[in-house]
Amino acid sequence: MTLFRFLALPALLAVVVLLLVATEFAQARPSRRTADVAYVSSTEPDFDPARHRLDIYAPRKRAAAPYPVVVFIHGGSWNSGNKNFYSFIGRRLAKQGVVAVVINYRLAPQVQVPAMADDCARAVLWTTQHIAEYGGDPQRLFTMGHSAGGGLAALLAADNQLFARRGVAANPVRGAILDDPAGLDMYDYLQKMRYDGDEQYLVPFGKDPAGWKAVSPMYFVTAQTPPFLLFVGGETYPSISSSSEKFRQKLKGLGREPQFSVLAGKKHVPMVLQLYWQNNVIYRELLKFVGAPG
Repeated sequence: MTLFRFLALPALLAVVVLLLVATEFAQARPSRRTADVAYVSSTEPDFDPARHRLDIYAPRKRAAAPYPVVVFIHGGSWNSGNKNFYSFIGRRLAKQGVVAVVINYRLAPQVQVPAMADDCARAVLWTTQHIAEYGGDPQRLFTMGHSAGGGLAALLAADNQLFARRGVAANPVRGAILDDPAGLDMYDYLQKMRYDGDEQYLVPFGKDPAGWKAVSPMYFVTAQTPPFLLFVGGETYPSISSSSEKFRQKLKGLGREPQFSVLAGKKHVPMVLQLYWQNNVIYRELLKFVGAPG
């Protein structure tokens, strides 16, 4: 089974997550949700009224000091997914002393991955400018993602040019939490074209190998890259486990070895679904990583 044998998985994931969301909204949670905030101005020529939106989940209890911030990026093979499926992550984080921002971004075939990364960078920049209004600390902002969203979260932390192109000299991302990430090295993956169905990824990534490299976090990490917290399923796709290990070794060689955990018995989709439970090991490590009060 390959990393990207996902053709039916986004639909399966959506069904399971919708069931969790239905249960979630049946219960009161100690968080404040501000939904469907536009992070791109409607006057921008590329504004998408559905995809340029984010939700903010803030603890109801105001603290003496502002809370750390986690921007969560959904997965879905770069062609599907929606922030509305992941309210449970926003609420769990808010309950534990983190301001969570769960975002949408444009998808293939409407756009390719460089535009998706730019969307995510714009969401991060909106967050730095406005999150203090919700009790968050813009100086403690972290990205997080599962699957394709994990690759984008890593790219935001590693590629400073995503922000420089938007007129921001310093990358505002202080670290990244990767949950079974896909796309860490698409340059390598797409050169090999090893598995049936790999051609589908030429839609979001294009056909130019230089373009594949330009959106692969593997080629942007340096000795100055912020820290990573990396979780991989013990029974995930081989190319996720191998690329994650390669990413780990690259960071180690730079003196930036990440916190790295293999969760025994976990397949790819359950790696995000387990975030429904507050006491999950990912949350326990995340709270320490971002410096949350807990």
